[in-house]
Amino acid sequence: MSDASTDSAGDCTEHRTVLTEADVEALIRGICFKTGPPRTVGVELEWLVQELRDPRLPVTPERLAAAYAALRTVPLESALTVEPGGQLELSSPPAASLTACVETVSADLAAVRSVLRGQGLALAGLGTDPWHPPRRFLHERRYDAMETHLDRAGPAGRAMMCSSASVQVCLDAGHEEPGPLGHGRRWWLAHTLGAVLVAAFANSPVLDNRPTGWRSTRQLLWTAIGPGRAGAPPLEEEPRTAWARHVLDAPVMCRRRDSGPWDVPDGLTFREWTRTGAPTRDDLDYHVSTLFPPVRPRGHLELRMIDAQPGEDGWIVPLAVTTALFDDPEAAETAYRAVKPLAERARPRPAPHNPLWLDAARAGLSDPELREAAEVCFAAALEALPRLGADRALVDAVAGFRDRHVLAGRCPADDLLDRLGGADGHPDPDGHPHGKDIPS
Repeated sequence: MSDASTDSAGDCTEHRTVLTEADVEALIRGICFKTGPPRTVGVELEWLVQELRDPRLPVTPERLAAAYAALRTVPLESALTVEPGGQLELSSPPAASLTACVETVSADLAAVRSVLRGQGLALAGLGTDPWHPPRRFLHERRYDAMETHLDRAGPAGRAMMCSSASVQVCLDAGHEEPGPLGHGRRWWLAHTLGAVLVAAFANSPVLDNRPTGWRSTRQLLWTAIGPGRAGAPPLEEEPRTAWARHVLDAPVMCRRRDSGPWDVPDGLTFREWTRTGAPTRDDLDYHVSTLFPPVRPRGHLELRMIDAQPGEDGWIVPLAVTTALFDDPEAAETAYRAVKPLAERARPRPAPHNPLWLDAARAGLSDPELREAAEVCFAAALEALPRLGADRALVDAVAGFRDRHVLAGRCPADDLLDRLGGADGHPDPDGHPHGKDIPS
């Protein structure tokens, strides 16, 4: 798996050479979909960091800084980074199997939790921070520019930056040829099955100390940010062509400078920049890194739609289910057939701004069609996992989630609302965080 912001394979353009539109299209097509047999899997886990004695208490920036300083002395296989609001992220190396990925990340998480306990802190698997307003921990020019840009669309951007967390599953793009493991099928499946994953693993029903009326408020925040920054390209087009056009037509978040604040243009697309300015390969790489669609092609496919999960090992279930449904040919075919009827509900707009994705974020598995698709997909995943070498503990974890949630038409958000007395809460009557309108 390779990161589109750093990969240079097949690159005949120097990073400081000015790019044309044709250069951009060629680079994007060559970098963002690296095809071949699916062999590796990875996961990126974002966590909120909370006070161990009382999660409703805010963690001071000084305590967070001390904790991260201690963590940087711990040898880990996964990359440890910090999100703008102080969320912790672990990004696994590409693993040769699902089991290897789980073992590596589990060991790293145990080491991280041990250090944090010594600091009086804990990791929390929540899609949004239920109690605290957005607060920047990192004050860097990248995030200053991001905040300025996102503020133009409303408050959702700050909440996304500082108060949200996810489980991101990374899978190879697939074969060049058609079929259940072909890259075209996997691209389509990621965007259609993605709504089922949103619904099944929704775990962010509370923001700013009140229920929002949505099972996945985190997904709602991404929707409110807008299609140029956080939307997918149309699925009707060939994936490479569609993604290259999307990158060119997406708004430029910022133009970097060697010193001083970065320029934050209003409404400038990368296509317009190639016609009126002199963007370089470095500028293109950076621009791609500022796009946050639900499925991001980075050589591999990064599925970004799953909320962070409760419990120390809750993240393993979406990783296992998603991997099984993509990398086992029989399960991939079953999932494709199960979600194909949902495609009609996804029109006319790409994810996540279409009715299917909005219903998934709002209703979770209380939506009958999403629940039916989830039941079929979880059954297929459970049959496939032993074929992928999964052990009994991993299979049992998926089966337990299926029994507790999927078969009952529930998601983790429902459990959280029960614990917080959500039935007596007072959600926004329109279901919009901060009163922000969303596309219908």
